Amino acid sequence: MLTHPQFDPVALSLGPLSIHWYGLMYIVAFAGIWRLALYRAHKSPGSWSDEQISDLVFYGAMGAVIGGRLGSVFFYNFDRFLADPIWLFRVWEGGMAFHGGLLGVLASFGWYSRRLGKPFFETMDFVAPLVPFGLGAGRIGNFIGGELWGRPTDLPWGMVFPYVDALPRHPSQLYQFALEGVALFALLWWFSSKPRPRCSITGLFGVGYGVFRFVVEFARQPDADIGFIAFDWLTMGQLLSLPMIVIGAVMMAYGYRRDGVSVELNPK
Repeated sequence: MLTHPQFDPVALSLGPLSIHWYGLMYIVAFAGIWRLALYRAHKSPGSWSDEQISDLVFYGAMGAVIGGRLGSVFFYNFDRFLADPIWLFRVWEGGMAFHGGLLGVLASFGWYSRRLGKPFFETMDFVAPLVPFGLGAGRIGNFIGGELWGRPTDLPWGMVFPYVDALPRHPSQLYQFALEGVALFALLWWFSSKPRPRCSITGLFGVGYGVFRFVVEFARQPDADIGFIAFDWLTMGQLLSLPMIVIGAVMMAYGYRRDGVSVELNPK
């Protein structure tokens, strides 16, 4: 049986300035995505300039943070928001929702693609393989912050979260890191290493993330103020992931049925 290390939430203090681990993981996430985006762009000269990549990451970061926070409020923590509206702005305390962040990113990339005159799904197919790096960094932040713990388990790697109770629980944050971060990154990077029909890479991201998230929710503790949505097992995370799986599969089918449209990227 393991015990959560109970990290100090402050990674670094510089006088009155405190840098929290949660915020640091966001910096790692967006910096890593920026470097990977430059690498992909340089493998396909003329597709994206360095300046466009920087702008793309900036707008994506804004969409992810704003959408993720609003998603956390409206999907999971509306009662907390009503009791303490200022909590909405205390991002360093945690509380981000992937599905809300995804909607924010879609909106920001839709606007930026239109500004550049690029097809929306050309942008999304370029970005999709990079997103799991950011997701992985975020899940490490969840683990360090000791949030989003798992359900009780008797497996040998069960972990006690002392600030929750004395029960060994699934370290579900690490499961999500392994699936949504490492496995999904490897899958999408491999899939996008050859020309693919437009929409198919984005579609595979939707299917892959949705399936991984749906599965890991069986080990993750449901939010206390929501519990199970239906059937005594369906969680909010699973409910929100189902449309991603369906829409992603439809997008892949649509992409492969189109003729003559492919993604000209070959990041080897």
